[in-house]
Amino acid sequence: MPTYEYLCDACGHTFDELQSFSDEPLTKCPNCKKKKLRRLFGTGAAVLFKGSGFYETDYRSESYKTAAKAESDSAKPAATEAATPAKSDGGTPPSEAPAAKPATPAKSNKGKK
Repeated sequence: MPTYEYLCDACGHTFDELQSFSDEPLTKCPNCKKKKLRRLFGTGAAVLFKGSGFYETDYRSESYKTAAKAESDSAKPAATEAATPAKSDGGTPPSEAPAAKPATPAKSNKGKK
């Protein structure tokens, strides 16, 4: 249903009204109650989308949703296996390997000839 903009010639009150195409235009102002209301031309007769947002993915087909769910479910086991470190035969796991020694600073030749 479109939204129409109205203006009262008596008090100057403007407002938007959601109406069907077949509805008669309003004539009585809700502010001053006089019959001096007129519907304005211009951007009226538009549909307003209110809410947090409208996304392409909100209207996907059911076949797409089931295929996407199956794809994401099959990817989960592979991701968990990669996250756990594999132990090598007889060696220590990578997390328990000794840390490398930090590099020693180079000696300065400052003041020497």
